[in-house]
Amino acid sequence: MNNRLYGNLIFELSHPGRRGYSLPNNEFGHYELPEAMRRNEDAQLPECDELTVIRHYTNLSANNFGVNNGFYPLGSCTMKYNPIINEEVAAMPQFAALHPLQPEQTCQGALQVYYEMQKSLAAITGLSEFTLNPFAGAHGELTGLMIIRAYHQSRGDMKRTKVIVPDSAHGTNPASAAVCGLEIVEVKSTADGVVDTEDLRGLLDDTVAAMMMTNPNTLGLFECKIPEIQQLVHECGGLMYYDGANLNPMLGVCRPGDMGFDVMHINLHKTFSTPHGGGGPGSGPVGVRKGLEQFLPVPKVAKDGDTYKIVGCDEGNIHVGEFFGNFAVMMRAYAYILSLGKEHIRMVGPLATLNANYVKESLKDVYTLPIPTVCKHEFVFDGLKDKSTGVTTMDVAKRLLDYGYHAPTIYFPLLFHEAMMIEPTESESKETIDAFIEVLRLIADEAKNNPEEVKTAPHNTPVGRVDDVLAAKHPILTWKQMNQ
Repeated sequence: MNNRLYGNLIFELSHPGRRGYSLPNNEFGHYELPEAMRRNEDAQLPECDELTVIRHYTNLSANNFGVNNGFYPLGSCTMKYNPIINEEVAAMPQFAALHPLQPEQTCQGALQVYYEMQKSLAAITGLSEFTLNPFAGAHGELTGLMIIRAYHQSRGDMKRTKVIVPDSAHGTNPASAAVCGLEIVEVKSTADGVVDTEDLRGLLDDTVAAMMMTNPNTLGLFECKIPEIQQLVHECGGLMYYDGANLNPMLGVCRPGDMGFDVMHINLHKTFSTPHGGGGPGSGPVGVRKGLEQFLPVPKVAKDGDTYKIVGCDEGNIHVGEFFGNFAVMMRAYAYILSLGKEHIRMVGPLATLNANYVKESLKDVYTLPIPTVCKHEFVFDGLKDKSTGVTTMDVAKRLLDYGYHAPTIYFPLLFHEAMMIEPTESESKETIDAFIEVLRLIADEAKNNPEEVKTAPHNTPVGRVDDVLAAKHPILTWKQMNQ
């Protein structure tokens, strides 16, 4: 990025009268817009020549950081590599050129992919049936809770309005429950970072609709008391909901359905390597155990002999969209599943776990490890061991940017004051991980010997350290605000 010349807003590069493109003459004549349809004043658009526009946006694009640029150890996000073959399959014209309103006899191949993807996810998770309709992970989460609510209502059990959520849970869990019109009840964690079953016992009664969990949990720890937890929740009449955010380390090792979960969603952009870019498009498939299939949203895809059919929108069914979700995203995930196959998909979880434990054990002498046990795909440090320097987790994260790494997730979960959550995924080589470990050790040494260097980082990025508090309280969101 040429920041000296092009580190500006496009408005700052504007000059009156400059144009990047001229419209051809209108051969059909000139017609004035009616007065009622005109602006009171001209649109305040930048005026730039084509070369300036190209240089500006090309330079801006170079500031983006993704898994194709470098190591991205963002905890709770599973920023794994997205294989190019997935893109090639999704871009095949036989799929890319489809229209969602085509007659089903003209898109049998696409319906077959949808159907087979459902079956693959069911086999991987140990659940009975899936819908691929939800358009994102949080949308899938909401869909799963709508299924749970519909199940209880179908039994006339209207007083089940409470959802139990661990205190370490991702924020979407209580948010989705609230949007679904359900009440959130928090269950505490033990000092070991797992659900406190004694605290849970005191929360269970005939008003509990479900308990939401992810396993391993947000601290990267395996919830070893799942058999007891699911039994307690089921005995009181509630259902178990599995948040698929952390499914990656379980892939090929164990299945949520076998643990006693009734409903779950999957984040395809995490476990199944579809792109994270730009906040979407996403996909959040939802699966249910046997006996809950009737509550899955419509439309559905069913197989009749050698023909695939669209099952319509019966009155009373759950609707989360008119069509079959983000189909191209599913194509990418299905390509990933088929590429790995049964033999290699079972290596994903163990390799992700191995990488995370390797990083943790290599750095625990200089970073505080609050829960010194074996982790799964991710783990949490509680800042530097040496607190005397005043160097915070935020400082470490900012300094990592100077060395070309994306920062880990920081200050989450809220159980630890200086939380730093690291997830290397299974995609990274030992050489990449070793280099990352070396840099984190170097930063720990800098914090001891030259703390100001760390506290004022980053120094090499296009934008230096911003005032986070000022940005939150008084954000500048428009060009006009900059001129005030």
